[in-house]
Amino acid sequence: MPQLHQSPFCSRQLRWTRNVTAAILILFLILYHIPDRTWRGANLLVFGAHWERFPRLNGYYAGLSNLVPISQHVEEGVQDLWSKTANTDLLSEDDIRTRIIAYNPYPHNNTRRCFLDDKGTVDIPALYSYQGIPQYHPEPLHGSYDALGLRDDICFDRYGRLGAYGLDENATIQEHHSPDGSITSTPRSKSINWQSIDWSAAQHRCHDTNKHRFVQSLSSGDHRSTPRQALVLRTWTGYHYTPHVMMNIRALISELSLGSGAEYDVHLLVHVKNNSAQFWESQDLYREILHANVPKEFRGLATFWSESQMEMVYPGPFLNNTLNKSGKSIHGVYRSSHMPLQYFAQNNAQYEHFWNWEMDMRYTGHYYELLDRLGHWANAQPRHGLWERSAKYYLEKMHGTWKQFSDLVHQENPNTIFGPVKFPSSQALKFQRASWLSSSVEDDKDADLITLSPLFDPNESGWYFDTDITGYPSDSPLPPRRVAIIAASRMSRGLLHLMHEETLQYRRSMWTEMWAPSIALHYGLKAVYAPHPVYYDRKWPVSTADKIFNAGKHGSSGGNAFSVFGAFEHNHLGSTWYHNARFAGELWRSWLGRGSRHGMFSQQGVDRMCLRSMLLHTVKYE
Repeated sequence: MPQLHQSPFCSRQLRWTRNVTAAILILFLILYHIPDRTWRGANLLVFGAHWERFPRLNGYYAGLSNLVPISQHVEEGVQDLWSKTANTDLLSEDDIRTRIIAYNPYPHNNTRRCFLDDKGTVDIPALYSYQGIPQYHPEPLHGSYDALGLRDDICFDRYGRLGAYGLDENATIQEHHSPDGSITSTPRSKSINWQSIDWSAAQHRCHDTNKHRFVQSLSSGDHRSTPRQALVLRTWTGYHYTPHVMMNIRALISELSLGSGAEYDVHLLVHVKNNSAQFWESQDLYREILHANVPKEFRGLATFWSESQMEMVYPGPFLNNTLNKSGKSIHGVYRSSHMPLQYFAQNNAQYEHFWNWEMDMRYTGHYYELLDRLGHWANAQPRHGLWERSAKYYLEKMHGTWKQFSDLVHQENPNTIFGPVKFPSSQALKFQRASWLSSSVEDDKDADLITLSPLFDPNESGWYFDTDITGYPSDSPLPPRRVAIIAASRMSRGLLHLMHEETLQYRRSMWTEMWAPSIALHYGLKAVYAPHPVYYDRKWPVSTADKIFNAGKHGSSGGNAFSVFGAFEHNHLGSTWYHNARFAGELWRSWLGRGSRHGMFSQQGVDRMCLRSMLLHTVKYE
C-alpha cells in the first residue's frame, strides 16, 4: 500500500495551529491564576461584562423643565421613558422659578453667625436647590436616603450648587435655557473677591465666636458639649488646583465649618514629594514650598508631611512583611496613607473625629447635611450584628426598611462579632478601656469608624492586597482583617491613637484600606458602613444585584471566589462610588454641562441637569 506523505505546507500549518492553540491555553491558564486587576481589564475587553447588556438609564440627563413633585415621580424603567416624556408638558420659565429654594440643612441651635472676612461684611455663600426632581430620575441601586435621613425630594443644578463659590464668575447672568427658548436666572450670591479670603482665619474667627457651644462649665470641671471634627483633605506638592477644585474646597469650608458654627474645621494635609526637603527645620523652606504649591486663600489650612518624615516618626524595622504586592515602601503614601493622618491626629487633640477625604471626591448636595446625617445615623446603630450588617450591601427595594434589613442579617448570622476579637499576638487587652465598649447595647455612643463602602472580610475574597500586612508573627495564622474600599472614612481620635501605637510600639501595619477597619475589629471598637445612595448607569434587576454584590460567604465578604472585591469588581465600573467607578466622572461632567448626554435628552436644547444629592468618586478631571 503506498505511503501517504504530508506536504511541507500542511505540516507547517498543522504545527502553527498546534502552537497557537497551546499558546492560547497557556495564556488562559496564566490569566486565570493571576488575581490582578490588569488581567481582569483584559478579560473584560475580550468577553465583555454581563451588566453591559442591561438597559442604559437616561433619566439622569433630564433637565429643570422636567421637574415634578416627589409624589408624582416615576422611576425610569417602570413605564416607557420615551413615549411618556414625549407626552409630558415641560415647565415654563415661571414654573421653574417658583421651585427655587434657598437650602439650609442646619438644625436650630445656639449657633452664632460667621463671616468670611474679619469685618463681618461678607456672608457665607447661599446654596439653592429645586423643589422636586426631574421625572424619571433613577433611583439608587444600593444605599438609602430614607435610612440615613437625607432629603430625596429636591435636586441641585450646577449653578445652585456651585454658583456661590465661583462657577461662571465672569458670566453676566446665570441662565437656564428652556427648550422653548425662555431663560430662567438662578439667584446669585454677592460676588466675592476670593483672593482676599483667608479661610483659615475665617475658621478661627468662627470658632472664637461659637466657643460657648463646645465647652460648658460644670461643677465637676469642663465638659465638651458638642464634639468637634476635622475634615482632612489629602493633597500633594505639584497638585493642580483647577477652578472646580477651588470651588469644591470653598464649599467644604463654607458648609461644614462656617455654616455650622465651627463644628468642623477643614485642613489640607500636603504630601511633600521631595524627600530631601527638611521643611520642619527651616521656616524659609516651609514658606517657599507653601507658596509654590498651595493657593493663597488656603495656605493657612496646610500641614506638610513627607515619607522621610514618616520614617522618623515610625522607625523600623517592620518585620514579617507578608506579600507586599505593591512593592512600595511601608512609609509610602500608596501603601500607608494612614500614617500621616495618625500623626496629624496626635498633634490635634481638639478634634474628636477626623474625616479622611480625597481630592477626587465630589458631592452634588450640601456637605453638612451629608456628614451630619452620616454621623447621627452611625452613632444610633446598636452594636449587636453591626459587623454583619456592615458587610452587606443594603438594597432597599429588595430588603425593605432598614429594620427589616437588620432583622434579615440577624437571621442569617445569629452568632455576631461583639467586643475585642482574640487572636495570637493581639495587643487589644493592653489598651482596651471599658468605656470604649458600652455595657448596654442600646446606650452606644459615637462610632469610632464610619466607612462609605462595606466592611468586608478579605480572606479568600480575591482582593489583591488581602495579605499585605507587616509586623505580625509569621508562625501564627494571619490576624482577622476587614477592609473598606476607598480610604475615605471618619475615624475617632481613639481609633487613630490605637493605630498610631500599634505602628510605633509594635511595628505593625496593613494596606491602607485594611488598617483602620482591622484595628477597630481587634479592639472591639464601634465600626459601621453607612449605606449612602449609590447610582448606576444601567438598569440592574434588583435580584441580580443582590446575587452579585452580596455573593460572599458573609454578605459582600470573603470566603467566596465570587466576591465583588476580587475578580468580579468590574461590576462597580458603572457606579457613582468605587475606586475606579468611571460613571462617577461621566455623570459629574455631564451635570457641569461639559459631558455628553444620552437619549432624547441630548436633543432638548441646553436644559440644565438637576441631580439628587449623591457622592461621587472618582472624578479625575472636570
